[in-house]
Amino acid sequence: MTDDIFEKKYNDLKNYINISDEKASQRIAEKLTELNMPVVNKEIVIMCIGSDRATGDSLGPLVGTLLNKVTNFPYKVYGTLFEPIHAINLDDVYKEIITNHMNAYILAIDACLGQKKNVGKVIVQAGPIKPGAGVQKELTPVGHAHIKGIVNISGFMDYLVIQSTRLHDVFMMAEVIRDGIWMYARQNSFARKNSK
Repeated sequence: MTDDIFEKKYNDLKNYINISDEKASQRIAEKLTELNMPVVNKEIVIMCIGSDRATGDSLGPLVGTLLNKVTNFPYKVYGTLFEPIHAINLDDVYKEIITNHMNAYILAIDACLGQKKNVGKVIVQAGPIKPGAGVQKELTPVGHAHIKGIVNISGFMDYLVIQSTRLHDVFMMAEVIRDGIWMYARQNSFARKNSK
């Protein structure tokens, strides 16, 4: 669970992708294309962060699980409902990824809390994600780029808010993110073939 600091930096609504928008997945794919074009020939690893023990924090593992069900998905996925990446094992999994996928481009995915007007939106950004910041945990920043999904409102009793977030809403967001990444993967695969 990340924090909402990015909301202060990116408070322009054009930076947010509302998952209820019928073109939300396409917009996610477009944002990923903008971020990943310089590394079109690099290996890409998807790192899905979160816990299946709190519905609000299950966005990452849900995305990982959904991606693993995609036939012929070309990227290695870490973090699923069966094997989540959370505060206890984050450093170990990150070291494993760096060891097994040297020079790979890492896309991290996590849930966060934010302002009421932005709940149900995602943002795709360059740079590492800071897991745990939303619940006052100091964890290793990970990834070259990241997707944050705003699953609920921040500000008061965040632990309770995370626990009481509707699974349906998180699952819908996970499906949109999965579709956006899959759309990007197909476009990137086509670009790789044409660059050879």
